[in-house]
Amino acid sequence: MGGGGGKPLNIFKLNLGDDPKEVLNWKLWFAVFSFGIMGAARGIDEGLISGTFNTKQFQNSLGLKSLDPVDYANVKGNISAMVQIGSVAGALLAFLVADRIGRLWATRQLCALWIIGIVIFMANNGNLALVYLGRFIAGIGIGETTVIAPVYISEIAPRSVRGLCTCVFAGSVYIGIMIAYFATWGSSLHINQNTAASWLVPTSIHLMFAGIIIALSFFNYESPRYLVKQGKVELALANLSRIRNLPQDHPIVQGEIRDIQHQLEEEQEATMGAGVFGLFKEMFLIPKNAYRLYLGLGVQLLSQWSGAGSITIYAADFFALLGTKGQNEKLFATAIFGVVKFVAAIMCAFFLVDVIGRKRSLSIGIALQGFSMAYIAAFLTAVPDLEEKGFKFTPSQKHASVGAIVCIYLSGFGWAMGCKSHHNQCSCHVLMEDRELNSVPPFG
Repeated sequence: MGGGGGKPLNIFKLNLGDDPKEVLNWKLWFAVFSFGIMGAARGIDEGLISGTFNTKQFQNSLGLKSLDPVDYANVKGNISAMVQIGSVAGALLAFLVADRIGRLWATRQLCALWIIGIVIFMANNGNLALVYLGRFIAGIGIGETTVIAPVYISEIAPRSVRGLCTCVFAGSVYIGIMIAYFATWGSSLHINQNTAASWLVPTSIHLMFAGIIIALSFFNYESPRYLVKQGKVELALANLSRIRNLPQDHPIVQGEIRDIQHQLEEEQEATMGAGVFGLFKEMFLIPKNAYRLYLGLGVQLLSQWSGAGSITIYAADFFALLGTKGQNEKLFATAIFGVVKFVAAIMCAFFLVDVIGRKRSLSIGIALQGFSMAYIAAFLTAVPDLEEKGFKFTPSQKHASVGAIVCIYLSGFGWAMGCKSHHNQCSCHVLMEDRELNSVPPFG
């Protein structure tokens, strides 16, 4: 998690360069917090859905117990995937919405979709089609967060701390996962699992976060970049002055507005009369733009293919396969997994990665993930089906089971150290270049 220029970021001693100390004020940090917590949206869903699906009342209401194993697995996969599918549409939609109605109203719009989708999902009344529809609509809103929040933060953050501010969003994913895991575990302890409340109460966390984000949006200022693009230069100047805690005639405020105007003018000149073909040419054939595109896509694809997302979503099921007995025990182990991921992400991003270097941390992280997955695969291949009636571990199998459970935690640490840390850094690097180079920014 770096601040730019390839130099490690020390969060305890930030180098402000030529910026006065006033720029790091409570209004800036409040804005970063308000939009950064949108990262929890995806984490909450990933942490909740498996526990929701496994509750007795949810399965009984949808008649899932009567399905054969193949159909059961397909329905479970489809329900989990609907938010991911909706997120693809939401991420694409966000580019248009953010430029049409502004970053603040785009945030309120995505929260409205998020809430509507979750309400439909919670009110399904045993209708599987409503489960799919609700999660897809919620996914559109959740997908929009991945564009709108980082864009807004990158547009209002000073250059010296832009990397840190932008990566608050990525770090919030772990907070969402941890909260969701503990909510599911708490529900299993204190709520009758044969009632709808067993999954409705944890799912309501979606509504809480969406409501908080909407409320916070009314206490923040619209992005100066968006306002300049709309021709509202005076309002942009006033907003930037408030965010920087500096007078409107201060050289830094005036300079930032001029830089924004210059970049937007170059963007208009570069895309004037280009048409769709010209825009694609601009995106893929200009080296600087192509580099950012390939870097972002490559990091996203490879990090997802590492399988960490599947472990997060199906963590409770993995612990059950590895020998953790009892619903409460499974969910407790899952909650601890959330803590491990959160603590590992903080340790690696702020300290360990900068100490041992980016490439080395990526190699070690991938190696830990690979070893963990290989061990778990070997264990599941060697040990008989745990669902067989009366099956009990031998002493050696019990030790191997403990080792496999440890590997789940180890894979979470390896993900935070390797793929996730570099995913965050590359995303921040791309966003910072978009705001600092005089070229066409992909976010508009």
